[in-house]
Amino acid sequence: MRVVLSIAVALAATAAQAAPKPMIAVTWDDLPAHSALPPGVTRVEIAADLLKASADAKAPAFGFINGVQTERERASTPVLKMWREAGQPLGNHTWSHPNLAALTPDQFTAEIAQNEPMLKDLMGDKDWRWLRYPFLSEGDTPEKRLAVRQWLAANHYKIASVTMTFDDWAFNEPYARCMAKGDTAAVAALEQRFLDGAAAVADRSRAMAKALYGQDIPYVLLMHAGAFDARMTPRLFKLYQDKGFGFTTLETAQKHPFYQTDMDPSLPPQPTTLETAMKAKGLPAPPNPVDLKALENFCR
Repeated sequence: MRVVLSIAVALAATAAQAAPKPMIAVTWDDLPAHSALPPGVTRVEIAADLLKASADAKAPAFGFINGVQTERERASTPVLKMWREAGQPLGNHTWSHPNLAALTPDQFTAEIAQNEPMLKDLMGDKDWRWLRYPFLSEGDTPEKRLAVRQWLAANHYKIASVTMTFDDWAFNEPYARCMAKGDTAAVAALEQRFLDGAAAVADRSRAMAKALYGQDIPYVLLMHAGAFDARMTPRLFKLYQDKGFGFTTLETAQKHPFYQTDMDPSLPPQPTTLETAMKAKGLPAPPNPVDLKALENFCR
């Protein structure tokens, strides 16, 4: 009996070791400046903290830029060179972060093109032809979505997908307000909500992937280059590591078949989020565990 039990334990351990680690590609939107700044914090300090946390965790950090911010906040401009000097890539998040639903396809693609000279200068001969849609919006009509995708295909772009997001952007403004008021208890509550939300959404994304594929896919995590993100990223990365995740590049993650139509926008559009893929198969998506309403009331 003991021998049989020992064999079973050994087999279980071997299976656990053989199971591939779920992987996350971490992407950072809104470089070089996102959301409000707490007193005494600079964009350069935020970028330095994000890059250090990424290096410490060996988590590649693909950044997506809005060039207009170098005009609106000139002190943020060094962030983009810092990102490149750290060996991290940059891609296109449009010039001024408009919602495609409010523009024509031609207006929107002009926004993408306006960002390109800056990306060419920063990236040199490296691949910068990745687009992250602002607000993750591909427009308000199928025709608009298709027109922009055709332009992207003709201009050799890939689309940066999102298969994991816990609305980290929504924590940055409350954090700035709470720091301005010196409300340390509220900041601690924000920290707990941030980590709890990240953990719950990681479980949610995995549940959807397993419902669709019977196993994990490589996940693309959406983050934002804000002050609270910089404060929390070391703890966030540890949370993911403690949950068994490893980190990978965006390009490697999106080699999975789930991302095929974002890697080649000339293909007929298919669901490109786990939620829409679930809906297309008639499966219910788990509810979003992040309470955005509660965040609005912090330190008002």
